[in-house]
Amino acid sequence: MSESVVGITTPVGREILSGLRHGDRVLLSGDILVFRDQVHLILCEMIGRGESLPFDLTGAVLYYCGPTPGRDGMPVGSAGPTTASRMDKFTEPLLERGLAATIGKGNRSPEVTALLEKYGAVYFAAVGGAGAYLGKKVKKAEIVAFSELGPEAARVFTVDDMPLIVGIDSMGGSAFV
Repeated sequence: MSESVVGITTPVGREILSGLRHGDRVLLSGDILVFRDQVHLILCEMIGRGESLPFDLTGAVLYYCGPTPGRDGMPVGSAGPTTASRMDKFTEPLLERGLAATIGKGNRSPEVTALLEKYGAVYFAAVGGAGAYLGKKVKKAEIVAFSELGPEAARVFTVDDMPLIVGIDSMGGSAFV
């Protein structure tokens, strides 16, 4: 594991991702997509029907998170990661559409590890239990699709120096073994 910290700004190109190795520390800045199970299901159904998606996934980073409402002028409250393995069954269609990276907590399946390698994508691990701290890294939050889902709506967060660890790199190397 490198002792240095790599700064990354979204959208993320594959050339940036190819230089990361599992265990590397990252500070992520820029716009990231934020959604969980219900939006994944809807998007995969749309892809299956050949429909256009409500946002571009090319070079996008997706955070598995269900944020709490913000207080005192903050865009969100707690914004901790959701267990990533729940999204494994939805991962390939989004990678096919250009998704560059995902963020969650916990390990991913061997199938997703192989998909990350196939598509040159990475999985970033965020620290579970640090939702209040991570929420402070969110400078702006807006619903971009499926507002009818309330807390599970698709959002875009603008983040500044969100601390992450490369959990699985684009060559299939894992920090979880």
